[in-house]
Amino acid sequence: MDRVFKALADPTRRFLLDKLRENNGRTLGELCESVQMARQSLTQHLGVLEAAHLVSTVRRGREKLHYLNPVPLHEIQERWISAFDQPRLDALSALKQKAETAMSAENEPRPEFVHTTYIAATPEKVWEYLMDPEATAAYWFHHNVSDWQPGSPWAHRRLDESGIDDVVGTVVEADAPRRLVLTWAGPDEERPHGPSRVTFELKPYGDTVQLTVTHVNLRDEQELRQISGGWSFVLSNLKTYAETGQALSIPA
Repeated sequence: MDRVFKALADPTRRFLLDKLRENNGRTLGELCESVQMARQSLTQHLGVLEAAHLVSTVRRGREKLHYLNPVPLHEIQERWISAFDQPRLDALSALKQKAETAMSAENEPRPEFVHTTYIAATPEKVWEYLMDPEATAAYWFHHNVSDWQPGSPWAHRRLDESGIDDVVGTVVEADAPRRLVLTWAGPDEERPHGPSRVTFELKPYGDTVQLTVTHVNLRDEQELRQISGGWSFVLSNLKTYAETGQALSIPA
């Protein structure tokens, strides 16, 4: 938390966060143009923001895209505001709608949804929970079913033994316990530009795991809003389940 307040104390860094809120997923060059600052100086500011987890980065070829990460801001809200203001999930949802936007490159889709969280568990354990059908049943309320080999199908299957799959796709990449890439679409869904794609990236971070989820090639802004709320809850539930063995309670 000290790093967050130190990062927010500088007006240049606050301005950078505002620019990312307006237009998320910017390159270093684009940010340099926005703030009219030398690359070396801007890199130092971004380093402070990344150290505070206020900015997350995703590689796209040789470029590194910068995204505003709302999690530390939510932690501030949860600690000092939520008890006196509005329910924390409503606040987080509203914050994420402003903080997470998408840009599309002409030839290659940019990450349209990016969420980073930190889980007090090993990368191997989080990797297992992403794939194990019983674990996903506990925190995701579906069985994730596949042999998890590149090129194999996978399915997000209901728990009611109906055999109905709400999401289907292909395992594009499975590099345990670091990176999992899946195509993502409804079983009978028509998507003119092909299925969307979800990437899970796991990195050790001290005694925790940094988990970054990107969801690209979404149909439109409405779909972005729909999946943003869903992913926020699923990843919060995964964090709770991995750290405590218990899923979040859901209001009736």
